Amino acid sequence: MNAQSALPFGSAAVLGAGLMGRLLAVTLAQAGCKVELFDAGGPEADGAAARVAAAMLAPLAESAVAPPSVVRMGHYALERWPTLLAGLAQSVFFQREGTLVLWHRQDAPEAARLARVLSHTGELVPELPAMRSLDAAGIAALEPALGQRFAQGLLLPDEGQLDNRELLAALLATLQAIPEVRMHWHAPRTLDDFRPGDQGQPERVIDCRGLGARAQWKALRGVRGEVIRVHAPEVALRRPTRLVHPRYPLYIAPKPGHLFVIGATEIESDDMSPASVRSTLELLSAAYAVHSGFAEARIVEIATQCRPTLPDNLPAFRQPRPGVMQINGLYRHGFMIAPALLDIAMELLATGHSALASRFALATRLETLP
Repeated sequence: MNAQSALPFGSAAVLGAGLMGRLLAVTLAQAGCKVELFDAGGPEADGAAARVAAAMLAPLAESAVAPPSVVRMGHYALERWPTLLAGLAQSVFFQREGTLVLWHRQDAPEAARLARVLSHTGELVPELPAMRSLDAAGIAALEPALGQRFAQGLLLPDEGQLDNRELLAALLATLQAIPEVRMHWHAPRTLDDFRPGDQGQPERVIDCRGLGARAQWKALRGVRGEVIRVHAPEVALRRPTRLVHPRYPLYIAPKPGHLFVIGATEIESDDMSPASVRSTLELLSAAYAVHSGFAEARIVEIATQCRPTLPDNLPAFRQPRPGVMQINGLYRHGFMIAPALLDIAMELLATGHSALASRFALATRLETLP
């Protein structure tokens, strides 16, 4: 759906100003729609799962836990993100240097199992670039600081990442620059607050509240994640790096300015309390095992958040009544699949059906509820 395509309505309310809500609000406004954006929090997106994320765009890597439909959405997004970013008011860090997968010798059986999974994904989704096996010299050619620490690895070509907080800020700046957009902070709303199409009401309402929509979408649950942001001037990594481990597979995502996002944990819990000592020690110890320069890193932030997740861990669209759309269940794949969900939503809003939804096996999840 091209942002400039005609929409059959002129006004919309978007509930939730996380990643999905901001993307939709910008795209609707750029298509000429008057948009009102409502969020229970403030403009910094402090309550959004998108703020606590590594924002890796790694469809093949994520196929270890994701089905082919999600992998295809991730591959689609890698090509779509540059166009979306080009339309924003501020620049956003984005790169496609691939994903590096490493393991210590004792974890070679787990790495072999992962390689089989990734190879099978390549057969199911042949449009993905094939992974490459690396020896120590190959690792050193990509990441000179790691060549002496690891004897084997995998490169997943063309995978990427962006800076999640730069993106949220750029989306906000873009919305602020569009006169037809009104933003309402610290102003929680539910679907019951709107009667789409009535006089004085928006013509469409799109609910992107994540876990904030649980009262209306009972199947939603939270999946807790924990990340640590560190400043490590002694560490030089060009691309996201994943460490294979049977209990806590680690990822390290480099950001501009020698900032690194380190994460691994995924807990079936709605608990939003601070990270435990155990998980913090495991994350930092594993990062040090990848690169000794992390020993002198400074901890900038230890953050926790719960991702909105549906029973099958897949995203879904619902249309509970005329003029209302709900989008939810992005789970751990938010940045990787958001462009595909955005374009599906715009197709549905424009025509009532979506060819992309069928392409990504989401067509059966478009339900009109009584």
